[in-house]
This record gives sequence, structure tokens and C-alpha cells, in this order.
Amino acid sequence: MSTVQASGLTASVLVLNRQYMAIHVVSVRRAFGLLLNQLAEVIHIEDGQYGNYDFQSWREISELKSAFKEPNEDWVQSVNFEVCVPRILRLLHYDRLPKQRVRLNRRNIFARDANRSQYCGKRFSTSELSLDHVVPTCLGGGTSWENLVCACVKCNVRKGGRTPKQARMKLICKPIRPKRSPMLTMKLGNPKYASWKTFLDAAYWSVDLK
Repeated sequence: MSTVQASGLTASVLVLNRQYMAIHVVSVRRAFGLLLNQLAEVIHIEDGQYGNYDFQSWREISELKSAFKEPNEDWVQSVNFEVCVPRILRLLHYDRLPKQRVRLNRRNIFARDANRSQYCGKRFSTSELSLDHVVPTCLGGGTSWENLVCACVKCNVRKGGRTPKQARMKLICKPIRPKRSPMLTMKLGNPKYASWKTFLDAAYWSVDLK
């Protein structure tokens, strides 16, 4: 697998522990590393049932699938063969339970707010957004999910060190702590990751992105 097509490498792979609980998301390179080192197996869901495959058997499955490629599939090409990118892996020697806490960081807040300024409602690129404390720190506001939102430069400057009420501005959505990783929620909106939903329960666990 030393030479691969770049197109398939941009995908993500959901990783389960040995008890089939989702624990994190990895890159395609990391996923194939786990497979080749016999640390994980592929979980492939089809027609409501799933099968377990090691790397060699998944390569054989890929050869059969290659003649009937689906639109939402990703593929990588090595020197000698082509293989379908698996959507789900199960670790063979790992029992740790999934983490419950969603990390409070800039990436997750931007994802929660869908890159939309929470005052004007317009979407911006990440480089054009900043974080705003709804209740400014100078007025006692804390750094929390419930007090941080995305804001464009124009809205941030207009609001300044004031509360939305003082600045006569209104939040389009009340900021809340998400139950699962906002980045994961964004991925679940993509049809190619539909199989992940079988192993994800927003009321029970969240997933760490790595």
C-alpha cells in the first residue's frame, strides 16, 4: 500500500472497540495501518447485516466490488491492486469504553454553529470567523459551550465588550453543549457515512476525532 490514490485518502473511518462501541474516527492511512498490522478488522454492512473481514479477505471483496463501484464509495490504488476504503473498523484487542465528553475547542464550536455567524446568520470560511463570548469575560462571562458562539468580524466589532441586549443584537440560536461531536454530526450528513449510524447513539456516547 505504499503508493495510493490521493482521492480516497481524504475519507474517514469509524473505529469500534472490541465490544462494537464507537470510540473515534481515523484517517484512511491509519485505518489501513491497523488492518495490515492485524490490529483491526473491517466491519461491512450490507442489506442490514454486517460481516467481519481481515485485510486479505477485504481485498478479495474489493476485487469483486470493483466492477460495480457505488457512487459513495472511495477507493485507493496500490502498485498491484485496488481496494475499497472501509467505512468501519473494529479493533481486535481494545476494550476501553468511548469517551463521553465533547471537547470544547474552536473546531467543534465552528462545526456546532455550521460556520455561521450567530448574530447576522451568514456563513463564512473558518478564516473569516472568530469566537465571541455572549456575556463578555469583562462582565463575568465564562468560557463554556453555553457562552461561546461563532461571529464574523463585522458582528464581533459591532458587539464589542457588551451583551447582545446591550448591543441591540440577537442570537439566531441559543448556544448549547452538544451531545455528540459536532464534527461527527457533519459527517453523518454525508450519505457515504450512513453505515456509521448503526453504531452511534447520540443519547449515549460521543466520538473523539483524531
